[in-house]
Amino acid sequence: MSRTPSFQVLVIGGGINGAGVARDLAMRGVRVALVEKGELGGGTTWASSGMIHGGLRYLQNDPEVTYHSCLDSGAIQRIAPHLIFRIPFLMPVFREDPIGPELVEVGLEMYDRYQPLKNGRPHTRLTREQALRLEPALSPRIDCAFTLDEWGVDAARLVMLNALDAAERGAEVHTHHEVCELIREGGTGRVRGARVRDRLSGEIRDLEAELTLNCTGPWASQLAALAGVELRLRPAKGIHLVFERRVSDAAIYARGIDGRDMFMFPHEQNSMAGTTDDDFYGDLDRMEVTEDEIRYVLQAMERSIPGIRRHRILHSIAAVRPTLYDFGSYEDDLSRDYAVIDHGPRDGVPGFWSLAGGKLAAYRLMAEDACDRLCTALGIEEPCRTATSPLPGGDEAPDIGALTRRFRLDWPAALRVGFRHGSRSGAVLAERPEPRTLCACEPVTDAELAHVARYEGVRRLTDCTLRVRLGLGACQGAGCAGAAGEVLAEALGWDAKRTAAEVAEFAAERWRAVAPALSGAQLAAMEVHRAVHRGARPWSAPEPGTVSRP
Repeated sequence: MSRTPSFQVLVIGGGINGAGVARDLAMRGVRVALVEKGELGGGTTWASSGMIHGGLRYLQNDPEVTYHSCLDSGAIQRIAPHLIFRIPFLMPVFREDPIGPELVEVGLEMYDRYQPLKNGRPHTRLTREQALRLEPALSPRIDCAFTLDEWGVDAARLVMLNALDAAERGAEVHTHHEVCELIREGGTGRVRGARVRDRLSGEIRDLEAELTLNCTGPWASQLAALAGVELRLRPAKGIHLVFERRVSDAAIYARGIDGRDMFMFPHEQNSMAGTTDDDFYGDLDRMEVTEDEIRYVLQAMERSIPGIRRHRILHSIAAVRPTLYDFGSYEDDLSRDYAVIDHGPRDGVPGFWSLAGGKLAAYRLMAEDACDRLCTALGIEEPCRTATSPLPGGDEAPDIGALTRRFRLDWPAALRVGFRHGSRSGAVLAERPEPRTLCACEPVTDAELAHVARYEGVRRLTDCTLRVRLGLGACQGAGCAGAAGEVLAEALGWDAKRTAAEVAEFAAERWRAVAPALSGAQLAAMEVHRAVHRGARPWSAPEPGTVSRP
């Protein structure tokens, strides 16, 4: 067993909350370690709608959540300007809707008061004719429509930038490490850190800390149980469907048969539709999207966008929200507020804390609140600076034209690197004298893959789905997985057997994401992609879906 390091705070869970806390603590000079059992941001954060929005739907019952989300949206725009993008919204209103245009407008006028906090624009009301001219894909049955706007973000990359900044300030970040048990102090029962296992190498180590913070999202109840305490959540499952390319350049509101508000929205190269909200009682590590859920979302979208079924569904995403517990409420009405819990005075387990609930749009404020309390417990008076200090790459806008000329790279590929890495784009592309694009669907270069492997802690080919969106375009990895595997093999020293296993597992991951939505042309396309994967794979490599972790 390796030598035991010592930290002031051990953060367990590498989603947006855990990464945000690790960054905040590191900026205050706290010795911190962050552990995540998979890839950073690979759970609830990855499956979110990818928006730092105010939350119009929370305005009536939870105005404080709307206020905090809008406030934090403005802060995130300041510290990561390269990573966000404006999303215009269209909200169609039908004659049979239970809430007519006048009441809808009253709600939007209330929301307009929060818009300055997030650099949003006030709503406008469009006639039926104006709305259809703006977006011909809308149903001709609409009565009128309203406009508003929100901000999109690459949520997985936002997690990575927080973790990267924490690491550059001295934090230890361990991915693919799972907690085996919490370390307890004899006599007092105080939690003194955790024993963790590297899921790739099998190595076991103890990470001792004065305080341990549970940031595991929907898994928080399970981790709390290791400390012998009860942490009640009400997990809610949500899914998104991801469509090839853009269905529309605007996000379009839709309504489910049960009255739930949903929307279809452009997100980077593709479009997404969702989300559902259902109480979940299953295995958090074996999340599946059902045919019923897909039909439910498509039915809702079809009311606003009659031609939605003509668009190809690339894959589906599912995760569980770590919603705070409440009995007797409909899923949609559950609060998106959060709680910071010191389990010492509450449960008699000193040294153990939890951060539960919340939403992506207010992660920075949640982290600040938690870190203020942790620092008070540690006797540290350093203030929070995360609202004004840029995340890596956020200090200066990249010159995309200069990048294309310097590296002889086409505009889309340079633009995508600039979006993810901001002012550091030049250093990223300098990994190769002449970077080449490995995949035309989601322009990913060999230089960027080499960079994230060498300097950002990528350990598996499947990690690159979240880090650089590898395989999320039309080819679903068929056109790029093999070449990407070679780049990572060179950077990380993999042999041929390991590389083949990584490519096979990457293909299996894409199949698992696509399988629930397979039908028609999509089924035919994926059969072609499967043949490509099989043809490119050495005979000694296992079948997709049968690979154990190296």
